[in-house]
Amino acid sequence: MKSVDTTTPAEMLDLREENQKSVQRVRLQSLKATLLFWSFVGPLIIGLTVFFYIPILWSFILSFADARATITPSGWVGLGNYNAMLSDREFIKSLVTFTIFAAFIVPTTLLSALGLALLVNSVKFAQGFFRSVFFLPTACSYVLASIVWKMSIFNGSSFGLANTVRQSFGLDPISWISSPNPPWYWLVLVTVRLWLQLGIYMIIFIAGLQEIPRELYEAALVDGARRGWQTFRHITFPLLRNASIAVLLLNVIAAFQAFDEFFNIMSGGNQILARPPLVYLYNIALSDQNYGYGSAGAIILTVIIVIFTLIQGRFLGFGRSE
Repeated sequence: MKSVDTTTPAEMLDLREENQKSVQRVRLQSLKATLLFWSFVGPLIIGLTVFFYIPILWSFILSFADARATITPSGWVGLGNYNAMLSDREFIKSLVTFTIFAAFIVPTTLLSALGLALLVNSVKFAQGFFRSVFFLPTACSYVLASIVWKMSIFNGSSFGLANTVRQSFGLDPISWISSPNPPWYWLVLVTVRLWLQLGIYMIIFIAGLQEIPRELYEAALVDGARRGWQTFRHITFPLLRNASIAVLLLNVIAAFQAFDEFFNIMSGGNQILARPPLVYLYNIALSDQNYGYGSAGAIILTVIIVIFTLIQGRFLGFGRSE
């Protein structure tokens, strides 16, 4: 038996109008969501484009040009700036300075942050307080800390804190920053960076420690393992591999980008003793105003960081399953 459609033309018109209104409401809601999205994201994208992406692109363009005392290319030199930078003895020397600095700061930070994380994580009372105390230096300005290290703690006069401690033991004062032999300035540079960045890497290790199931330690104790070195060697450290690799990678990149402590502590004639790549490129681009040559050095340094990070991550297996 066939059904009979009893819908009148007036009802059909009402249904059509209702459908049109429903579609309009959906479109209006979608438009509002889009406008809300771009009202939040738009200023961020504009800021990144104007202050980040455009300067990077322009620096890349300038690296192929002769640009002295102006950010407008006055002539094109092709790969001339790159060839000159790669054969520049001072640039090579700055890379050697980075290597020495990284050799000191990377293992020191890794071991210190791991040890501090183990201590803080083992505390049962006021653990949040200790995390905050050790993390607090991370919020301190690198410039301010460098000035305090230079003018107060490692002041070369007899009134500096380090020399005051030495004199209390009957030792003579030391010119910590300007002494080339022995190079005490490395102690100043490494300790200020260690104090500034130790907290953030401690937090990374604590996060890794808290991800380790407690059942593994209980099972190890049942099997006869002793607390301390055995459980750390066979359970804790292997399961902290990703955290350790992350700390290692971030440390190496941060060492490449070292600037504030070297610029402020080794200011003046002392820069000849220890000048990392960023300080050298800063002097070329902003002091000598050779923007083309400095831009080429910046691109070379960026490529070195990327290649080194990729090789290091590939070799250490960052992100590999436990």
